[in-house]
Amino acid sequence: MAETTPLRIVFMGTPEFAVPTLEALTTWAGCQVVAVVTAPDKPAGRGQKLAESAVKAAAVQHGLPVLQPTNLKALEFQQELRSYAADLQVIVAFRMLPEAVWSMPRLGSINIHASLLPQYRGAAPINWAIIHGETVTGVTSFFLQHEIDTGNLIFQDEVSIEPADDFGAVYEKLKHAGAALALRTVQAIATGTAPSIPQPDRGDLRPAHKLQKETGRIDFQQSATALVNLIRGLSPWPTAFTHLPDGRGLKVFRAQAQPGTAATEAAVGQWLTDGRSYLRVQTADGQLDLLDIQLEGKKRMPVADFLRGFNAELLSPKNEQ
Repeated sequence: MAETTPLRIVFMGTPEFAVPTLEALTTWAGCQVVAVVTAPDKPAGRGQKLAESAVKAAAVQHGLPVLQPTNLKALEFQQELRSYAADLQVIVAFRMLPEAVWSMPRLGSINIHASLLPQYRGAAPINWAIIHGETVTGVTSFFLQHEIDTGNLIFQDEVSIEPADDFGAVYEKLKHAGAALALRTVQAIATGTAPSIPQPDRGDLRPAHKLQKETGRIDFQQSATALVNLIRGLSPWPTAFTHLPDGRGLKVFRAQAQPGTAATEAAVGQWLTDGRSYLRVQTADGQLDLLDIQLEGKKRMPVADFLRGFNAELLSPKNEQ
């Protein structure tokens, strides 16, 4: 049954990824964003001054009430949230909600997830899709239920992952695709035409668990292609890393596999350079050509610029640790 009055919506989100969805909802006359829930302000930068989330900044710009609970189970927060009498809650890149919160609106709560569910359930779906070498990902809208990212599906839109795309590029694609999907989903709910389809029960699911520091460590025992995907999936943040033979840390933002180099005399993990234009490392099946790097304490730069001020002798086998 179609809604005759604008849907009252509470929006929940924190990072910049969620902002386009909030913006899209504020432009449609069929709904009214009555409040925004986001993370508390946090210290940031060298001065550790309190910084507001991207979603809070956007909400303030639109003159929307902002709630910043530290505890989603707190009775005070839930009472305040209930006072907005939302018909629907829309969640994008927010934390896990207790049932008392997600079940509060009469139409429930929907989430926009940056993968084609049921694949890549979890906190880092974009990163893991790239790390695993996927060529297609997408966005999914679904109704929240108890288990994370398992609710009934509403809509899905596919988005391509091009060979040169890194995390930053796919993030940009998906944040806009997610906004369009969210608006289409809310419109369908308002007209009573939104599907609600249980997620398929599959045995080949890949999780998207939270990234850890060690996730980014480059293991040259892996294939060059696998390492290229790891680097892409973590660039520009949180970034894959390794160490030079002299022990200094090195972040790697971009690399490419050198085919046909597996049969060289170089040992796995050996660094190779001409001192001017390339910096490579022997992997299990070829060489990894580092293209864009950052030495600890220095700025990010192309390898050619890095080599201008670098002593290539430090990479010789006798100096390796």
